[in-house]
Amino acid sequence: MHAGTLLRALCATAAFAALSAHADGYPNRPIRIIVHSSAGALLDVTTRVVAQEMAKDLGQAIIIENKPGADGALGIRAAKAAPADGYTLLAAANTVAQLPAFKKDPGYDLAKDFTGIGMMNQAPFLLVGAPSQPSRTLAELIANAKARPGDLIMAHAGKGTSVHMASALFFQQTGTRFLDVPYKGAAAALPDVVGGRANVMFDGANSSGPLVQEGKLRAFGITSTTRSPAFPDIPTLAEQGLPHYSFYVYLGLLAPAKVPPEVVPRLAKALRTALASDTVRERFRRDSAEPGKMSPEEFTKFLHDDAARTLKVAADLGYEKE
Repeated sequence: MHAGTLLRALCATAAFAALSAHADGYPNRPIRIIVHSSAGALLDVTTRVVAQEMAKDLGQAIIIENKPGADGALGIRAAKAAPADGYTLLAAANTVAQLPAFKKDPGYDLAKDFTGIGMMNQAPFLLVGAPSQPSRTLAELIANAKARPGDLIMAHAGKGTSVHMASALFFQQTGTRFLDVPYKGAAAALPDVVGGRANVMFDGANSSGPLVQEGKLRAFGITSTTRSPAFPDIPTLAEQGLPHYSFYVYLGLLAPAKVPPEVVPRLAKALRTALASDTVRERFRRDSAEPGKMSPEEFTKFLHDDAARTLKVAADLGYEKE
């Protein structure tokens, strides 16, 4: 073969190989993110905002699929059952680490079935109740709960959810006993709290904050370590006599275990890019949320540590697995 012809053939082969490698690179088709909450919930809203920015970096569409149910387990199991190819991910709250402490068979093993990509954000809860109830301050609420053990109603979003865990920590640190009433999600519980049919609940600032500002709810405190710039007049629980109490709902992305090695680093890069965008930062500011800063390895360890902490709290309070 003529040298020039050979060179052109080699160049063509190299170009074709490069194109093929690019075509086969991850991702080369749309990605699905399963959200284990209903549409409009904090996890859903946050995931959609973050995914929109991640899609720009990845060059592929990201499809959000809501799978609420079974206290979050339905969506988690669906993500576990998906092929470990990087095209089905899980958007999860604390629930993914905490549910196994309250369920005999949650349908997944966090350590074996998932690997962390990164935390999207974390945000505190507000402890809220109807203005019509007798308790006007946190001290009065705790005193009334101790005087009438098991009478006051603490609403929450279902066993093993982040709202439930915030409640459990509150019981543990105050020595109080409320009537612990689970609802099918925080959105279902909130109207009963506003209407006075339930006394209190922990809820995201994005949903209950506006109701506090409108006077439809009373805020007994915020669960952050310091006061929130968005709600400077609401004291922390820590500054009101519970120095060791703090709680944040965290939202993150996970992938099924055993995804190809290039998947998690690529998704983590896209997540970092999304979290640095003005659009995401502004949304988080309005929700009193802080962007996540963990590497995949750090987030995975964080999840495992939270799972261990939850097991201890559940055991201390005598919760039996369902």
